[in-house]
Amino acid sequence: MACFIVPAVEAVVVTAAYFAAKKSEQKIQAPKLADGEKFASDEVKITWSKRLSWLMGLLWGGVILLAFEHFWHGEVVPYPPFLTAMATPEETAQMLHEMATVGVSMAVTVTAVWGVICAVAEAKVKKIKASLKNEAA
Repeated sequence: MACFIVPAVEAVVVTAAYFAAKKSEQKIQAPKLADGEKFASDEVKITWSKRLSWLMGLLWGGVILLAFEHFWHGEVVPYPPFLTAMATPEETAQMLHEMATVGVSMAVTVTAVWGVICAVAEAKVKKIKASLKNEAA
């Protein structure tokens, strides 16, 4: 019914964190670029804003698909109260239980998958750095 709301809230928080990280990284890199410094190969890394953009894509994609699916089945409507489960207190309790179980488990699963993606990407970056270091030596 409303399980997509929990990942949507996480997506909003991650989006805010993404913009904060992006702004912070730009402040750090701006003086280097202004001085005309080139980045060394050992500075190549996956930034937090890049990692957060991956999580944003996973979360927003899932939220949009689930919202559409719920709209398609008539569980979300374009008029108040927007969620049909909010029509009666019994249905509202059932909706909140679904959000607490299904919604939270979906958000945790997506975040765990993102963690695995980040770990694999970091391992690949380390492997590439090691091969570049061996070629340079």
